[in-house]
Amino acid sequence: MTIWLLYLLLLRATLTSFTGFGALPVVRDELVVRRAVLSDVELNASLAISQASPGPLGLYVVVVGYFVAGVPGAVAGMLALATPALFAIPLLRIVQRGRSDIVRGSSDGIVLASLVLTAMTAFGLARESVSTLPLAIIAVAGFTAVATGRLPPMIAVLLAALGAVLLD
Repeated sequence: MTIWLLYLLLLRATLTSFTGFGALPVVRDELVVRRAVLSDVELNASLAISQASPGPLGLYVVVVGYFVAGVPGAVAGMLALATPALFAIPLLRIVQRGRSDIVRGSSDGIVLASLVLTAMTAFGLARESVSTLPLAIIAVAGFTAVATGRLPPMIAVLLAALGAVLLD
């Protein structure tokens, strides 16, 4: 896979999402399922690394790029993550011209569709990662703690990793 193609695939994924993990279904479909240049294990690792790192939720595309093509792939992922911000300026102009209801309604629909796609992808990735009952308990406890706002995601990832190591 060329760096240019990797950039375009990751750009397409980031352009079609309004949330950091909204691009996850597209990334998995293109790189794991269709092209087989990334495994579910590597995609899970990308998510874990990005959650344990400061920065935007979509940072995992940089790690995905690294797993696929090394440092040039990471640069492609970084550029794909940053490029959509350039489109925010024309979007702001549309909102300022009185069309905010159209943009808001479209954004709500895209975020909802992205949420469903992300949930379906998460269930697929969970099958690969949660192979025993103790790991399932850790996953459910971590999800619950993060979803209720009682625990920051980074702490949940670190505690889950510690729990998995202790169980091993």
